[in-house]
Formats: sequence, structure tokens, C-alpha cells
Amino acid sequence: MERLPALRERNIVLIGFMGSGKSTIGSLLSKKLYRDFIDVDTYIEEQQGMSIPDIFRKKGEETFREIEKEATVHLSEKERLKILALGGGAYGQPEIREVCMKYGIVILLNLSWETWKERLPDIQGNRPVLQNKTLEEMEALFYERKRIYALNTLQIDTDGKSEEEAADEIVHLLKLGWDWYPTHMPDERSSR
Repeated sequence: MERLPALRERNIVLIGFMGSGKSTIGSLLSKKLYRDFIDVDTYIEEQQGMSIPDIFRKKGEETFREIEKEATVHLSEKERLKILALGGGAYGQPEIREVCMKYGIVILLNLSWETWKERLPDIQGNRPVLQNKTLEEMEALFYERKRIYALNTLQIDTDGKSEEEAADEIVHLLKLGWDWYPTHMPDERSSR
């Protein structure tokens, strides 16, 4: 029987729409919790020897999603005590959701459509999924993914908060959970 990691040993997995702050907040959490930070998109770029936009252009989105799934499953199963930031579309894959829930603590960085639109000029250029999309198409994608992100995740709202405040809120939530749940269950025989 496979032994799943104790709550404190699990990876912390950040999900959310592109531009929600996963990389920045993940880096802050890394310092606050003394854990290594792995941005899965950066990991993929290093493994593939090319940028995400180049992978999309040369190999297509379907191939990228397969590479993304393999990388996320590998990191989730092999790594412990890490902070992982997934790409914006990764959690849409059932296999990725399953492995992240099994081996990690999944936290959604939730933001409103209005806040995301304000960030659009800063992120649009290097996001292949947004290329040639109208604002209405982007909004449909935003809400489609938001429904998927909400499946079995902890959530923090990031609207009106700095990245530092969001990271502090995550640390607080994690400490509450770690204090609430024991690292191991007591032996029934010892309680008699």
C-alpha cells in the first residue's frame, strides 16, 4: 500500500489564471516557509530547451499539454516539501488535478475579472493562449477555468492585496491546518 505524505510534507501547489501572481507569491512563500520553489513552466522550458511560446508555436498546444502533464505528475510524485506554481491551464487536466490533490495542498489564487483586465497589458505578449483572442473570448476562458480551479481547493482572494499580504495569508492558513491535523494518527492501543 502506497504511503501518502503527511500534511506537513506535502507540496504546496499554487493554481490560478495566468497573471494571478503564482510565480511571485510562490517565490515569497519559498522564503517564508524555507522550501524550494518550482515554477512548472520554467521547469518545462529548461527540460525542453525552449520557451513556452516556442513550444506552442513549434509543437502545438496539444503536445505542450502532454509535456505539462508529464512534468507536473513527475514533480508531484517525486518531490516533497516544495512549492509548485502550475501554468494557468494545467489544472484543467484531470490527471494533474488528481496528482496534485493526492500529493499536495492545492491553493487557488483567486482574482476578479476586473483585476485581471487591469493586468492584461503586462501579461498578454508572452501568453500563447491569449494570442488573437478578443476580450470576450478571454473572459469566457477566465470563467471556464475559474470553475475548474474551484474544484477541491483552498482559496485566497488576492484582489486589493499585495503579493506579500497574499503570501502571509497562505502561511496563516497552512499553519492553521498543520496545527489542526496531527502529523500522524495515534496508535489506538496506546489510548486505552
